[in-house]
Amino acid sequence: MDDNGSPGREYRVEELAKAAGIPVRTLRFYRERRLLPPPRRQGRIAWYSEDHLARLRTIAALLERGHTLGGIADLIAAWEQGRTLDGVAGLLGLEGALGGPWSQETPVRLTPQELADYFGEDVSPENLTASLEIGYIAVDGEQVVHISRRLLDASAALVREGVPLAAVLAAGREVRVHVDAIADLFTQVIKTHVLGSLADMPPGEAHRAAELLQRLRPLTKNIVDAEMSLAMDRRMRAEVDAWMRERAGSQGTAAEDAPHAPMEARDEPPAQA
Repeated sequence: MDDNGSPGREYRVEELAKAAGIPVRTLRFYRERRLLPPPRRQGRIAWYSEDHLARLRTIAALLERGHTLGGIADLIAAWEQGRTLDGVAGLLGLEGALGGPWSQETPVRLTPQELADYFGEDVSPENLTASLEIGYIAVDGEQVVHISRRLLDASAALVREGVPLAAVLAAGREVRVHVDAIADLFTQVIKTHVLGSLADMPPGEAHRAAELLQRLRPLTKNIVDAEMSLAMDRRMRAEVDAWMRERAGSQGTAAEDAPHAPMEARDEPPAQA
């Protein structure tokens, strides 16, 4: 109802979606997720109110701030159950910390020619397919979008040093498997020892957990970076030692197999009378 107590405007589903600036399928998806209250039914027609439009605009604003649909659903449920504003704010802070990005990667848009400038003849159908499967690139119209400036530059540098792009992509696929396992490990540690039970977490503790998660982000990266550096030290030292031993052995074998120069004939001592 409006400020005068009369019924406010009502919308059919297509009209509501247009007013909110979203596709109809998105609106129906929100309904399925129970992010919207049921509409008023008149026969077979569903009528949505200004409250529904306000809810959709709130959802859009929260998504813009980085909240996930799951977190927004928890927030709406808390609000509808009469939880205090402090409790709702606590959910917002915790969900924002959980759903916020851990990476700081910058996507790069490239034309096909610019991609060829990076990788030259290594831009083959097989390598493009592998890049798409791994998720390094996506096609957007006539452009290619790479997910990370750092990964793009590092891959191109390896190719310039003589590493085939196919080998770089194969290594990247393996790295993805291992870092996913590392991420799972840290996620379980944080879930078990930091988050605890979210359902019964009081607002003050939720706020502290959000702040703690913010502090944990650089710590986890530092641990992985340090362990990676130490592991590379160990593996490269072992490889260099093995290479040196192999080289020394081959040189020793070559020296043994080389023909010896004949010794100069020595003068016979003079015969004694």
